[in-house]
Amino acid sequence: MTAPFRFPRFFVTSPSPCPYLPGRQERKVFTELNGPHAGELNDALGRIGFRRSQSVAYRPSCAGCNACMSVRVVTDEFKPNASQRKLLKRYADIEVTACRPWATDEQYRLLRRYLSTRHPTGGMSNMDDADYADMVEQSPVSSYVIEYREPRNADGKLGKLIGACITDQQLDGLSMIYSFFAADDETRPGLGNFIILDHIQRAHCAGLPYVYLGYWVKGSARMEYKIRYRPIEALGPNGWMRLGDDDEPTVVMAPRETVQA
Repeated sequence: MTAPFRFPRFFVTSPSPCPYLPGRQERKVFTELNGPHAGELNDALGRIGFRRSQSVAYRPSCAGCNACMSVRVVTDEFKPNASQRKLLKRYADIEVTACRPWATDEQYRLLRRYLSTRHPTGGMSNMDDADYADMVEQSPVSSYVIEYREPRNADGKLGKLIGACITDQQLDGLSMIYSFFAADDETRPGLGNFIILDHIQRAHCAGLPYVYLGYWVKGSARMEYKIRYRPIEALGPNGWMRLGDDDEPTVVMAPRETVQA
């Protein structure tokens, strides 16, 4: 790091059932993000596969398994395919705003709607409004809630909220912490994909080389959407490498690291 800080203490969780691969156990290593250099620490950890949840940075540390791979889209080389271009055109009317990390009732209602549609029995299904407020507001780093709304009314009133994403701005890119949207609205299909495309465009316009999408597990249907955005890099034992057409890490270039820790 460019500024001195106390080396963080890391901890390991107890094993628990893996939510992605049946019959396997997951375990995480984590550390707390606090103090004046929390942002720098989060940036450095993000480049080695950590994710942020509130004031904690974590990554998988599973015994005998390395199926979870951190992935990031290369923004300056990304070119949307035909279906992605169609989606961008379809949703050109959506109003997008980067808001300060402050939870609202409207966001929480949309989150509950999303969870009941997509993850009714998931780990977040019992989240109440206070839990949601903590998820948004307990951020020790540069963070935003990107809101996606229907067009304004004729009188200028804000349109209905149909999507949102808690997003960190890191030195080398945008990290999509958690997105949710009106998944049950049949008139607005593909909203989740549009939110990712919008983040890629926003990062590119800001001169940020990457959009971090979290973890991808090959063979998990829930994760397949993350590798539709090419070129995309995955973090493996030898650093960041591009995924080839067979979805295997391929050395087509030196591992990219444009920001020095």
